[in-house]
Amino acid sequence: MDRRTFLCLTAAATAASSGCRSHNYAHILKGDDIDLVGSHQAGAAVWNPLVDESVGKLMSRCLPGAEAIQPVGPEEIPPGVMMPASHQLPLVGTRPATVCFVGIENKSSEEIGDFKDQLYERIDSQVSGHDSFQLVSRRMVEAALRETRLRPDSLFLPTNRDVFAGTLGRQGSPIDFLMYATITSGTTERNKSTQRDYLLSLEITNIHTGEYFKESATIRKGYHNSRGGKWWQYGVFQQGDG
Repeated sequence: MDRRTFLCLTAAATAASSGCRSHNYAHILKGDDIDLVGSHQAGAAVWNPLVDESVGKLMSRCLPGAEAIQPVGPEEIPPGVMMPASHQLPLVGTRPATVCFVGIENKSSEEIGDFKDQLYERIDSQVSGHDSFQLVSRRMVEAALRETRLRPDSLFLPTNRDVFAGTLGRQGSPIDFLMYATITSGTTERNKSTQRDYLLSLEITNIHTGEYFKESATIRKGYHNSRGGKWWQYGVFQQGDG
């Protein structure tokens, strides 16, 4: 085989192998298909259940109707705002309470990328589907933040909260609650395996009274450099010291 033939065959083999490497396959997931578990970071199998559980916990603290709500004195809260027992969220008279979802803060060790907007929309949709709440448009919230030059985490100071609420009120969207989401993670390493605990917390504050409520959900996930890492680290019977 001469040099020219050898070079041609090598180039053809390289092109063929490159074509194979660049080829991709896809399929449409059905409703009952399980979510893909990410091999290096959290994904749908982590974030979706965290949102569902944390929102469900928060919404379960809401009273089903105004008949169970007991009023407080007018000197403590504006007219029309009703307060239930201390362990449940207050509602506003006979109308749905208006909630301003101000954003998601990621304090975890991972970049969540496009999942941030996905989480926002999932939380927004689930809260909006609750009869006791109605949410302010995200576009209006972002416009009010730009106008007031306030960061979402600064809205829990009473002065900033009043300025922000006043801005939305002038835009035709008076609010009763501020809601904020925080993502955190904790990492445990053992040899070449890693356990990461993901926590999603939802905070909600009554702007009329300053009352504050919080619910959260957590998922633990193990990362290993081999298929047997799960059993090696956690044992056949799920023992952490296996």
